[in-house]
Amino acid sequence: MSYDDVVSHVVDVVEGVGAGIMVLGALGAFALFARQVRRGTERAYEQLRRNVGRVILLGLEVLIIADIIRTIVVEPTFESVTVLGVIVVIRILLSFSLEVEIDGAWPWRRARAESEGVADARRLRSTSPDRAEGAQG
Repeated sequence: MSYDDVVSHVVDVVEGVGAGIMVLGALGAFALFARQVRRGTERAYEQLRRNVGRVILLGLEVLIIADIIRTIVVEPTFESVTVLGVIVVIRILLSFSLEVEIDGAWPWRRARAESEGVADARRLRSTSPDRAEGAQG
């Protein structure tokens, strides 16, 4: 067995791990979702979407690693590097869009959105009817 064959098999294993992460992670996310629905958790669907998105992101990162290894070690041609570049750009854009979907804000606006969310939550708590009744009684 040659060096290229060994590296090719390693890449196949890494790709399998990436796919396994996505499949098993999604199954786990759906199992958690089912348990939360039975318990009556209000935000079960949102948590499902967030968990599945995170699993996909992790799986994509592992698959990018496999593509990089395959291109650099097994097939270092100009064509394979170009294909790798296109694949990586597509996967990065997909990962980026998934992060925005999960977090609800652009990465460069995440800190501001979180701080505004904290301020909004504080404002809602200070003006809630329960709080007003407690202050009067």
